[in-house]
Amino acid sequence: MKSNLGNTDRIIRILAAVAIIILYFAKVISGITGIILLVLAVVFVLSGFFSFCPLYSHLGISTRKKKAENNM
Repeated sequence: MKSNLGNTDRIIRILAAVAIIILYFAKVISGITGIILLVLAVVFVLSGFFSFCPLYSHLGISTRKKKAENNM
């Protein structure tokens, strides 16, 4: 797996997942919608920790900064 998530993207995903989890356990969201959002939160956390998004990979998207090459 080649990393395709930048730091900002990773932080946003993890914060969104935390928000979803808090809302679920505070009973603000529930039922089928809550379960679907919890699954999405798990995907966000995993992709954030591994810096890899399978959907980005299939679409050819990368938010990771390119490394500067030294021309010496």
